[in-house]
Amino acid sequence: MSITIKDEAGVAGMRVACRLAAEVLDFLTPHIQPGITTLEIDRLAADCMARQGTRSATIGYQPPGYPPYPGHLCTSVNHVVCHGIPGDKVLKKGDIVNVDVTVITPEGWYGDTSRMFEVGDCSIAARRLCQLTYDSMWLGIEQVRAGAHLGDIGHAIQTFVEGHGLSVVREFCGHGIGQNFHEEPQVLHYGQAGTGVELEPGMIFTIEPMVNIGRREIKEMPDGWTIVTKDRSLSAQWEHTILVTPGGYEVLTLSEGSPAVPDFVQGMAHTPA
Repeated sequence: MSITIKDEAGVAGMRVACRLAAEVLDFLTPHIQPGITTLEIDRLAADCMARQGTRSATIGYQPPGYPPYPGHLCTSVNHVVCHGIPGDKVLKKGDIVNVDVTVITPEGWYGDTSRMFEVGDCSIAARRLCQLTYDSMWLGIEQVRAGAHLGDIGHAIQTFVEGHGLSVVREFCGHGIGQNFHEEPQVLHYGQAGTGVELEPGMIFTIEPMVNIGRREIKEMPDGWTIVTKDRSLSAQWEHTILVTPGGYEVLTLSEGSPAVPDFVQGMAHTPA
C-alpha cells in the first residue's frame, strides 16, 4: 500500500475525526477514578460516540489471524502495553491506564488518539514513566516537517527514552491513517536519524510510543489481543495524530481537555484550531 497524501478536503475530514476522538477522551477524563471498571469506561465511550454521530473503529476489528476485537476502545492497565480489552477489571488507587480511542465519522474518516491516566495517587516511578513517555512523544512530533525523515522521529524518541533508563517497545509502531484505520507509512519509535521515508505535506500519521520501565520484551496473552511486558514492569503510551504541513506540523488530536503541551515544544500549530 502506498502512502496517501491528503488533499484539502481530506485534511478537513481528518481534522474533524481527530477532534472528535480527542473529545471522547475529554468526556471520559472525570470518570477515570478508583472504583470504575474498564468495561464501564468502554460503555461511557460508546455512549459518547453515539451522541457525536461517530462509531468505534475497534469493535469487531479483525485483522487476519486475530479474533474480532470486542471493545469500543482499548484500556491498558499497569503492565499491559497495548490492546487491553475492557472488562471487569476495577481500577484502584495507584494504577496507571492508557485509554486508546479511534472513531470513524459518517464521512469515513478515522481519528486516533490515546492518553495515560493516573488513578488516584501513583508512585513516583509511575508518574515519571507517564511524564517521560509523554515528553518522548512530543520530541518525536517536533521532528516532523517536510523534508525530514521518519527515522528522525524514531531516533529522537529512542535516544530520549533510553537516556532516562527506560525501554522502547519495538513490535508496535505508529501508522498512516485516513479513510483506513492503518495505512502506510509505519512510524517506528526507534531508529537512525536521516533514514526512512522523506516526509511530505499532506501526510497524516500517528506517533504513539510505548515505553516500559523495565525491559522492552513483550508477550501476547491467550485472548489474542492483550500485550503485556514480559517482566511485568509498568508500561505507558501516548498517541497523537499528526499532519505534515509545508511549515512543520499540525497536531490533529488536540482538544480543550488535552494535557498541556510541554514547555520545550517550539513547533507549529500545536493548539486546537
